[in-house]
Amino acid sequence: MSEFLAAAEYIDSAHPAVVAFSKKHAKGDTPLERAVSLYYAVRDGIRYNPFLDFSDRETYRASAVLAAEQGFCIGKAALLAAAARAAGIEARVGFADVKNHLTTPRLAETMGSDLFIYHGYADLRLEGNWVKATPAFNLALCRRFRVKPLEFDGRSDSVFHAFDEDDRRHMEYLRDRGRYADVPVAEIQRAFEETYPKLFKLGRDTAKETFA
Repeated sequence: MSEFLAAAEYIDSAHPAVVAFSKKHAKGDTPLERAVSLYYAVRDGIRYNPFLDFSDRETYRASAVLAAEQGFCIGKAALLAAAARAAGIEARVGFADVKNHLTTPRLAETMGSDLFIYHGYADLRLEGNWVKATPAFNLALCRRFRVKPLEFDGRSDSVFHAFDEDDRRHMEYLRDRGRYADVPVAEIQRAFEETYPKLFKLGRDTAKETFA
């Protein structure tokens, strides 16, 4: 079996909840149609939340994101890739560094930057081609902040828009971090702790308070 179809530690496509989610939302007669329906199920069914405990490995695991019904870009990409594999579609995850020109003041203050390293997306093999799919921002969030929602047709890359609904500069891609058969969590956590020490500590402290 291809490594892009096999269950992995974080793209845990054999998890019963992921399998059930995939069966429920993979609608259509072709892999492309099923991939598109899975994309929208993850995009809008899982709320985007950048204020998570990034020191917790469960934050990056597809089944944990599904159970929490929320996640950030990497977790949501892992869930889409896992659901796609469960539907027999080859999938992997990719990463890039992006500059968010519209970062909210709260997030910018917490991160200490408008640079998002290791922004995650899913990469699906459809009709013989690898196609990028970015299910990060749910529709309700996009409408709230007047950000153009990302659509996905299974043939064209779905990547962040350069401008928002009001023609303000939005996302700028700066560096390609490559594509992986599973989420390289240890590598990402090291980079996050070094780049965003306040955000990394905040998530860890919040988790301690929650379970204290």
